[in-house]
Amino acid sequence: MVDRVVKRLNSELKRLADEPVPNVFIDTENLEDLRTITVGLNGVRGTLYDGQTFKLQFTFDRNYPFTPPEFTKLQSRRLLQVIFVGDNIPVHPHVYSNGHICLSILGEDWSPAMGVSSICLSILSMLSSCKEKKRPVDNSIYVSICGKSPSSTFWTYHGMLLNLLLCQ
Repeated sequence: MVDRVVKRLNSELKRLADEPVPNVFIDTENLEDLRTITVGLNGVRGTLYDGQTFKLQFTFDRNYPFTPPEFTKLQSRRLLQVIFVGDNIPVHPHVYSNGHICLSILGEDWSPAMGVSSICLSILSMLSSCKEKKRPVDNSIYVSICGKSPSSTFWTYHGMLLNLLLCQ
């Protein structure tokens, strides 16, 4: 991995250790290869996810942070992604049962100023604002036709609603 990416990730991880984000913790057992980092999220007290713990997997490529975690171009394959992993995938209108997340900051609203902690805070906020636990309306179709990586998914956002998504 490019030195600039390693330096940035080390800086982000150090900041998370020095200034912990509430309800966010780093899986320190698997930090030898910074290409993939697992982060734990605890559901915020008083929300539908209170008492639940989820795992987010960040996979980085040599272009981080200049390409967003859910960036897709028609001609190029995305190597950087953020997905839920493990046995406890949150039931949420913007989280597919395979762990893929539909969130605009992971795509068109990405900024290189964002990082692991801001993504975690945004996902916690998304979960915390949920009023009803349910899967996206197209969950069954999406999970059956899209692969393990959201790299071939083209998300279309319209306010808080998700329009149809396409898989290659």
